[in-house]
Amino acid sequence: MINNDKNPLLFLSELQDFIEKRHQEMPEGSYTTSLFKDGLNRMAQKVGEEALELVIEATNGTNDRLVYEGSDMLYHLIVLLTSKGLRIEDLAKELQVRHDPNWRKH
Repeated sequence: MINNDKNPLLFLSELQDFIEKRHQEMPEGSYTTSLFKDGLNRMAQKVGEEALELVIEATNGTNDRLVYEGSDMLYHLIVLLTSKGLRIEDLAKELQVRHDPNWRKH
């Protein structure tokens, strides 16, 4: 069960744990299960669709809708990461590395 009283950033890890459980159990009637069954291309497409909706809200919408669409995009990104055997923490680690003043990307 997901605990909403924790730090919202820690919730992302809990959410991915939940999504990983869905991936293992594949319960019928679950939207997350349907994404996994539809495959990698569909999951990637959903991330793109949600990113576009996020951009539209950022430029022409409200902050509430921006948060809503950003949440959708993040959820679909976590599903995609899970399908590739990656975690949201992997993205956080990459950002930590990039924050290092000695980091240079070639």
